Amino acid sequence: MEHHGPGILMAAFVIVVGLAFNPFAAHADEFHWGFKKAMNGEPPNAGSALESMLNEYGAIYKGKPDEKIVYLTFDNGYENGETESILDTLKKEDAPATFFLTGHYLKSAEPLVKRMVKDGHGIGNHSFDHPNMAKLSPHQMEEEWKKFDTLLEEITGIDRTVYARPPEGIFNEELLAVGNSLGYRHIFWSIAFIDWYADKPKGKEFAYNELMNQLHPGAVILMHTVSSDNSGALPDFIRDAKKKGYTFGSLDELVMEYEDIQLGSLQ
Repeated sequence: MEHHGPGILMAAFVIVVGLAFNPFAAHADEFHWGFKKAMNGEPPNAGSALESMLNEYGAIYKGKPDEKIVYLTFDNGYENGETESILDTLKKEDAPATFFLTGHYLKSAEPLVKRMVKDGHGIGNHSFDHPNMAKLSPHQMEEEWKKFDTLLEEITGIDRTVYARPPEGIFNEELLAVGNSLGYRHIFWSIAFIDWYADKPKGKEFAYNELMNQLHPGAVILMHTVSSDNSGALPDFIRDAKKKGYTFGSLDELVMEYEDIQLGSLQ
């Protein structure tokens, strides 16, 4: 599995400082991330207004539409016994991933967090207490991210995160701006499905079909680790995506692609 150092990651990150079909449900200045599912290998589109806002703050939800690369991300609010299997699959298939964790997960699943880091995966900031981040003051937003980072450093030695994802995909422009000012870059997603009900399994075929039917070049996939559907479907999905010519990249590589930075220029 190819790894890039923190210098490369930050070099890419510091570049950003700072709807015919309406896929978003807005409440005041709140947006709830979500859109019509991708079909026939075509990436989804957030619409010109949201695309403009995301680009202003370097927030990313998909890669280039002409490159068959997939970026795996997982949201971990609590452990349900499925993450070890997911990590085993990622290791066997040599596929990198980023795990967006909460403070609860850091405290309750410390051995798994350490294994994620040991296996070379990225850790993203999903907030400490999993609140509606769009309803917080800038100071409270900062507290959520930095409290998470403090505990992460105690457990793993990683001094901070740079990729953030708001709980339930709820955000506003202020959240993106405050995040940028503190060195956080928001990563959303282009493929997702209802997979967060741990007590309502639909079978691995359900998860597999959702992933394959929505698959598109530049896909940023969100899955929740509480689902046995996901852990069961992941091996076949990765193998069959590879058969279709897809490779699996890291979020560092996605950011460099977004910024049009060539890896060789950073070495």
